[in-house]
Amino acid sequence: MIAQEVRRLTCYVDGEPRVSDSRDYFDIFDPSTGQVIAQAPDCTLAEVNAAVESAKSAFPAWADTPAMKRVQVLYRFRQLIEENLTDLTRMVATEHGKVWEEAQGDVLKSKEVVEVACGIPTLLEGESLMNASAGYDTTLYREPLGVFAGISPFNFPAMIPMGWMMPLCIATGNTLVLRPSPVTPMTSIRMVEMLYEAGLPRGVVNIVTCGPKHAEALATHPDVKGVMFVGSTPVGQHVYATAAANGKRVQALCQAKNHALVMEDAPIERTARGIINGAFGCAGERCMALPVVAVQEKVADQLVDCLIRFSKQRRIGPAYDKASELGPLVTDQHRKNVARWIERGVDEGANLVLDGRGVTVRGYENGFYLGPCIFDNVKPGMAVGDQEIFGPVLSVKRVGSFDEGVNLINSNPYANGAVIFTQNGYYSREFARRSHAGMVGINVGIPVPVSIFPFSGHKKSFFGDLHTMGKDGIRFFTQVKSVTSTWFNEEEMKREKIDTWDGMLGR
Repeated sequence: MIAQEVRRLTCYVDGEPRVSDSRDYFDIFDPSTGQVIAQAPDCTLAEVNAAVESAKSAFPAWADTPAMKRVQVLYRFRQLIEENLTDLTRMVATEHGKVWEEAQGDVLKSKEVVEVACGIPTLLEGESLMNASAGYDTTLYREPLGVFAGISPFNFPAMIPMGWMMPLCIATGNTLVLRPSPVTPMTSIRMVEMLYEAGLPRGVVNIVTCGPKHAEALATHPDVKGVMFVGSTPVGQHVYATAAANGKRVQALCQAKNHALVMEDAPIERTARGIINGAFGCAGERCMALPVVAVQEKVADQLVDCLIRFSKQRRIGPAYDKASELGPLVTDQHRKNVARWIERGVDEGANLVLDGRGVTVRGYENGFYLGPCIFDNVKPGMAVGDQEIFGPVLSVKRVGSFDEGVNLINSNPYANGAVIFTQNGYYSREFARRSHAGMVGINVGIPVPVSIFPFSGHKKSFFGDLHTMGKDGIRFFTQVKSVTSTWFNEEEMKREKIDTWDGMLGR
């Protein structure tokens, strides 16, 4: 392969690129080739604090900007996303390793949330009641809080920081400091540049790359009012506890181990294709992957045969080749971690019926590739079937009945999503009612709703009170203020009158 020029990235503070004073940089790889293509600064604590100060300074004027004017920036930003879709897709594919269609979906999902945020003038409407008490009117307003911080993972370079974290935050009048993953920061940085091209006032959105230590400083900074985090459960719990202890609002979206229940009446080939897409899309590097299937014993052999056959048909190749159906993992270290999980599954006694280790791609021999892996006869208690692996590894658990399948799924400590494949309406309804997951699919392998609804994980998959997106997102980024007023006519103004609780109680 021809060596690529290594690009030094900047942070973005107060509306302009800023070269970091740090001597330490993170290597950013093209996972398809294994080459270093860029370096991101490990920004200093002073630079992180400067980003917060910029956001704090920008807040008063931005909060006072009418909502109708704020969304004009987002309208223009949406247009820029569409005009630059191919370039943004290529950037996601290059720095992350998602194949073209998945990389494009990452960008388009961020655009979808921007489109929701463009409706903020209506979504921010308050409530009022005339004559709430005798002669008293009450109106409720929603107001922004101030500076929010977003700590983003590597796996969705566009959707999470620039979709889940940014649009509703700034549309409601807040300002933002983003810390994208230093593994995949290029897309976020480019999209922040596009925000300023769209006319965003200086300092409303700032972006810094840094390691965990300085990212944690955002959770304790006195000028940060709320923290959004997406990542592992142990870190998410720590961020939640730390930020909440410092009086901040928190959304912490964490690990998952989503399960599908396949009933014996399900169309097996159609179901298998849905499972393959859920399990191996984005190389399994997503919190809504489908890495576990609980299947009724009667159809288990047939389903496993289909899963193996369809998995072998997946074309493995470089992410930016539009013919590729499975790209590389994000880093060589992550590939090694996933390989260790596969070894552990074998040691636990699960039957590895498809082994994707050792895959190479001609012309891209140094890429971080790992083919589809399938374990059969995974038993309860095996870590490979219970813990998040975040790679193209699928575990099959065999169950005897609907009830056994539901109980098995609900026993897992993670509860982002759960899916059932069946043609039986009763089982579908019971599954939706009894599942502990925050997002449920009925013959839908990846049950993520459109962005007018919240992304609602449960149990150890989420820590906080209000989820990202939807009406929950509006509530997270605003606080309510109730205003009660009364007015006097001329005769009342001449009399001495003292308000009493009788009046306030509507008597």
